[in-house]
Amino acid sequence: MTTTAAPNIHDLIERVQRYNPGAQVDSIRKAYDFSARAHEGQVRRSGEPYLQHPLAVAEVLAVLKLDVPAIVAGLLHDTVEDTVCTQAQIEEAFGKDVARLVDGVTKIGQIHFKSYEEKQAENFRKMLISMADDIRVILIKLADRLHNMRTLEHLSPAHQQKVAQETLEIYAPLANRLGIGWMKSELEDLCFKALKPDVYAALADRVQKKVAEREQYIREVIEVVRAKLAEHGLAGEFVGRSKHLYSIYQKMERQGVPFDEVYDITAIRVITDTQMNCYAIMGLIHSLWRPVPGRFKDYIGVPKSNHYQSLHTTVAGPKGEHVEFQIRTQEMHRVAIEGIAAHWTYKEQGEIDEAEKRVFKWLRQLLESHQDLTDNRQFMESVKLDLYSDVVYVFTPKGAVKELVKGSTPVDFAYAIHTEIGDHCNGAKVNGKMVPLKYQFRSGDTIEISTSPSQVPHRDWLKFVKTARAKNKIKHWLRVEEAKRSLEVGKRLLERELRRHNAALGPLLKTSRIQDAAKESGLPGPDELFTAIGYGRVSAIHVANRLCAVGEERAVEAGTVAESEERTVAKRAAVEEKGVKVKGVHDLMMHLSKCCGPVPGDRIIGYITRGRGLTIHTVDCPNLDALNYDKARLVDVGWDMAHLATVSVKISVLTLDKPGMLANVSAAITNAEANISRAEITTREDRKAMLDFIVEVQNTTHLDRVLKAIEKIDGVLQSRRVRSWQEAK
Repeated sequence: MTTTAAPNIHDLIERVQRYNPGAQVDSIRKAYDFSARAHEGQVRRSGEPYLQHPLAVAEVLAVLKLDVPAIVAGLLHDTVEDTVCTQAQIEEAFGKDVARLVDGVTKIGQIHFKSYEEKQAENFRKMLISMADDIRVILIKLADRLHNMRTLEHLSPAHQQKVAQETLEIYAPLANRLGIGWMKSELEDLCFKALKPDVYAALADRVQKKVAEREQYIREVIEVVRAKLAEHGLAGEFVGRSKHLYSIYQKMERQGVPFDEVYDITAIRVITDTQMNCYAIMGLIHSLWRPVPGRFKDYIGVPKSNHYQSLHTTVAGPKGEHVEFQIRTQEMHRVAIEGIAAHWTYKEQGEIDEAEKRVFKWLRQLLESHQDLTDNRQFMESVKLDLYSDVVYVFTPKGAVKELVKGSTPVDFAYAIHTEIGDHCNGAKVNGKMVPLKYQFRSGDTIEISTSPSQVPHRDWLKFVKTARAKNKIKHWLRVEEAKRSLEVGKRLLERELRRHNAALGPLLKTSRIQDAAKESGLPGPDELFTAIGYGRVSAIHVANRLCAVGEERAVEAGTVAESEERTVAKRAAVEEKGVKVKGVHDLMMHLSKCCGPVPGDRIIGYITRGRGLTIHTVDCPNLDALNYDKARLVDVGWDMAHLATVSVKISVLTLDKPGMLANVSAAITNAEANISRAEITTREDRKAMLDFIVEVQNTTHLDRVLKAIEKIDGVLQSRRVRSWQEAK
């Protein structure tokens, strides 16, 4: 399907007229002229006129046999982003339908994100939402990406790697989900070539040397099958198709075998006239050669979610070599080639029939599964689970087919039916027999789920569920319940601290003091304050001291205000000092230095700063030397072990970039009895990820325990404490 010659407007119009003789091609010519004027003077990295890019995108859309508005939008898709043209001008010249499509595929590069990963995730979220309204949006986006991949060699090596990795992770799986097999294969091969050029070249050379030999073998196999079909009066067209390089490479990696042991590098398609004949032909092929166990798939009886239909079977052919057959009707073949576009019948308003909307059920489920995820990177990781996974097909007791991720369990099935059923799932029968909740389905299983009002999601379920929907729903329930528990715990902690001041929480709730304390902590109200205390994000001691200090200020007479303020300052200093004792100094405001972030157990020293009181540094802090300090302003300090509070410390964890690492590391930190106040993940081009956390620890011993717990996780390469002066290096 790769287009090598530069496209031109005449060839594009001829192609459109071949599959759509009544097409209004004047609007295509008008869009071409409009795009030519808008992009005049612009060139691509290759040096060719920029107009060649939108023209090539429109050519790919014509290969997919899309309607005229989609072709027009393909010609105009970069005009709003890369030229002075506006959305209003597009709508005025070409109508609302085209303008909506152009808006859907316009990149969001003008929005500033913290990282490339966040931009990638937000762009993809917008793309999925646009898809739900109009599938042409993603088809134009895929055509855009395909042409960019075809001309990738003109970018810098680093940029090539970044674009190829994103394409392999997102766009190729999307093309596969949409049933456009040829596009998925071409994208994967182009990514393979960019990411592993040496491996790609070596494999391409070996395949090419083997092609002539394989083609002769396939011709012999086809002649045997053709004769068998003629003997039984069955019609059949034969096409030998070499598997694309990336699929061969994947098989070698997955099975750990050398190239010479990958036998089925070619598949034979048999295209016949009726569905009944598909099964008849498969039976004849099985009568000729022994089928390979586990390699038969009936996608006619149980179509894929994108409506792909075909019979797949692999046999031990002549000389014992494996040969894969794909058997389908002409209509099934059209759907297999055109993918989702084969089902897309547009009306005047650009709408589709209700029956055709069933094709996109998986997309609606995908969006619903991830709607609760506000963090873009969590959303991205979660969506990838749905895009990558192989599937199994199982049945409800009434015979309805459910498509689930391979390895799915009764809990996944329950959540696929309804959230309430998932939350209260307590058992399952598979084919009439009771199975454990972690049982993994096989295609063809019939599932019955039992529920109980007393059953609730358990954290252990996260260890075996496979679908993103189930994982997200379980995590959501756990977060809500944890928040409820933290609220109660926070209340109890605050009540305990208030009793030390001979105060009670009840009377304070009737005043505005709790609300004021919440606002001082940056929280909207009392419940959020109690929850934050329960989580360990806000100190109960700190809040109790503030509340009681306010009480004393309001209780004192006017003549003792100054004395009261001194007591308040002293109490606030006690809060700020984080368990630090100062020799020979009292009632001095102090705070821990951010540059070295002292942790109880570190050797520390104080430095008197004008207007800020005492700053506590570690004795080895290089910033202390940079102050050109007056030694008379140094103060001997030590940790007050009887009044220690937790302190914040930053830790950085280098891991392999694979799903679940953030969750595993977070769990290890929590299990080591440390609270996480912030987490951030950054992926690198070398397939590694950097996880940065701000955690609350009691002392250096506690910190060491946290770091050792993290280092035990499979996939963690390094974990360390980080200070701001180290980051600046």
